Amino acid sequence: MRPSRQLLMIGAGFLALTVLLLVTNAPPALAVTAWAGLGLVAAYDLLSSPHRRALTLQVQAPGDVFCGEDARMPVRLTTRTALPDIAEARVEVADALGGQAPFTLTPFTDQHAAGEIRLPATKRGTFDVTGVWLRWLSRYKLWEMTPRFPLTHVIKVVPNIRPVTSGQIEATVRSELYGVKDTTTRGEGSEFHQLVEFTTGMDTRAIDWKRSARHRSLVAKETRAERNHQIILALDNGYLMRGQIDGLSRIDHAINAALTTAWAAGLGGDLVGLFSFDAEPRHFSPPQPARAAFPSLRAQMAQMDYASVESNHTLAMAHLNGRLKRRSLIVVFSDFADPTTAELLVENLEVLSRAHLVVFVTLTDPALERRQSGAALNADEVAEAVVAADMLRDRQLVFDRLARIGVLCVEAAPGKLTPRLLSTYLDIKAREMI
Repeated sequence: MRPSRQLLMIGAGFLALTVLLLVTNAPPALAVTAWAGLGLVAAYDLLSSPHRRALTLQVQAPGDVFCGEDARMPVRLTTRTALPDIAEARVEVADALGGQAPFTLTPFTDQHAAGEIRLPATKRGTFDVTGVWLRWLSRYKLWEMTPRFPLTHVIKVVPNIRPVTSGQIEATVRSELYGVKDTTTRGEGSEFHQLVEFTTGMDTRAIDWKRSARHRSLVAKETRAERNHQIILALDNGYLMRGQIDGLSRIDHAINAALTTAWAAGLGGDLVGLFSFDAEPRHFSPPQPARAAFPSLRAQMAQMDYASVESNHTLAMAHLNGRLKRRSLIVVFSDFADPTTAELLVENLEVLSRAHLVVFVTLTDPALERRQSGAALNADEVAEAVVAADMLRDRQLVFDRLARIGVLCVEAAPGKLTPRLLSTYLDIKAREMI
């Protein structure tokens, strides 16, 4: 509770009147009477207005919130008396989710109002919701009521697996691996599946002549693409991956795409492991059946902190190469900003690609593309466009070098990263490149 602007202005007027009365030697009783009258009116206004004790605020705690989406908490306000006209409502949360974020309460009856708190979940982690502040004016607008309703809710922001929970990835992968495509590529894999009777139109190279002689009829070998490949999701968690693109950090975009790839690998019958690094190797989870390991992978990625140190690709790739005992598909989520980092990255990926199939995944920078292609109206904008064009050209040169040494490069905007990476994985499976 605090005096309103209107009460302060009235008080200033009464103060000026009191000074005038004293200057003119008027009876002091006039000033005392005026102030007493103002005090009585203010007291009556305070007592006759809705108070904190008459209000009940209910806020529904959210469950897990996907990173990049909004945390939504329905709010219900009820009162035993007349509902006050809420001028302002704010929720008190951690600074990472906006600090004190405003929301709106809409009255539905004389004793009921409702609304929804929406907080953009731009970072992974656990964040406390500590209270709600309301503000309304008293009946005669002499007081501002500012009660605080304490809360003990917790918002848990986890990696975004919306494509997985919606069934979109499962439909795509199953149609690609086990649908029409499976019947057209049958017989082109490397893993023996079964013997079938040879029919017209089948490849004669698939005929098993020894078994055909034994059965006195032509039989052919049916093969399918090999399963149980090892896939390692290598996540660079250095300071470059903290850069914001489309409201999320690069590492969060990478984690979302990595989890979707892990789910697709589980549908494809492959094994998935996790490797994270920054200035030094941080965590290595050996490859496991992806469907069973998916909850563990999601929990491990959700617990990754936002590091502020430079990544050491040499130490990380050497450590990873020493942990792997068989040929694997290694998906490296990383980025580079200067020629030195790019040179070290290329050298280490070249060493890794000698024994493994490496996919390098990075995000495009929309800011660079806008500066390069936008209209330059002054000398500063011309300089920015030239620098942006040089940086984009240098990035393309790095991608060309990686392609020449056999590394597959996936560079895409945040909204297109997951489909591009999923398409690359399915293409690798179809071509049996692992």
